[in-house]
Amino acid sequence: MSRLLEIEDLRVTFGTRHGEVTALDSVSLHVEAGETLGVVGESGCGKSITALSVMGLIPSPPGRIAAGSIRLDGEDLVGASPARLRALRGAEVAMIFQEPMTSLNPVFTVGDQIAEAIMLHQDVGPDAAFRDAVSLLDRVGIPSPDQRAKDYPHQLSGGMRQRVMIAMAVSCRPKVLIADEPTTALDVTVQAQIFDLLNEIQRDFGAAIILITHDMGAISEMADRVAVMYAGRVIEESAADDVLDYPQHPYARGLIDCIPALGRADHALKEIPGVVPPLHLLGRGCAFADRCEFRTPRCDTEKPLLGGHGHHPVACHGVEEGRI
Repeated sequence: MSRLLEIEDLRVTFGTRHGEVTALDSVSLHVEAGETLGVVGESGCGKSITALSVMGLIPSPPGRIAAGSIRLDGEDLVGASPARLRALRGAEVAMIFQEPMTSLNPVFTVGDQIAEAIMLHQDVGPDAAFRDAVSLLDRVGIPSPDQRAKDYPHQLSGGMRQRVMIAMAVSCRPKVLIADEPTTALDVTVQAQIFDLLNEIQRDFGAAIILITHDMGAISEMADRVAVMYAGRVIEESAADDVLDYPQHPYARGLIDCIPALGRADHALKEIPGVVPPLHLLGRGCAFADRCEFRTPRCDTEKPLLGGHGHHPVACHGVEEGRI
């Protein structure tokens, strides 16, 4: 299997009133053809910034890619011209955004918006592009697609709007599909339908999928591999089953302990104390130290590096020292 997308030592900074802060700190990830990589973590851990970096959508200023590389099928996107990035977006790498109501244009029909994406990257006219849009709406399971293509976003349910976003994202059969919290605010039944649709599209198109989520249940449903992020860094990475069954980092353990166990009355839900620290307050040591029950003085002064200390790669002094 070939690595379609490879991120290496990516560092992204933002200028703020507190000075320049690091939003991504030496992030390295990859995804292969036909594979689903889950990227999991709390809000503010850097998941969406990673996705926006791949898409070339980091707002500059105040943001900038300070170091590292993003290779799409061997081509480094860092430093690529805006014209080149526009040509790649949609055609080679596409993104399903978290909230379709703010991503879709309210004054154009959904059919016209999908057709516009098709015409941007393919040599087809408006009529052919609209027919393709209708076909895509049918493909993603929207009933009466020829009629729904003439509807505006506000006329569709949340689940249908998300299906429209998926249809638009796959309209040019991209090699890499980034799904940023694709089931947020959808009920459980619709969530399952969206996951089934993504799996089906992956089988048919052979796309690599990066699933960004805070939901470990979604990871168990969709992901082949998982990367756990915290405070702008990858702190654990392995096959999804390994992380779910043998979590090494205390933060990964905490995320899994937050999952309800159906039918187990004795299973007490746990919470991770505290919150993700503001980026400008990160010190020299482990960013999770203030919330960790295994904290030692070393955790306050030395940043742990991702390495093969335990069952799989993890960035934790406690695992490295055999205390956890």
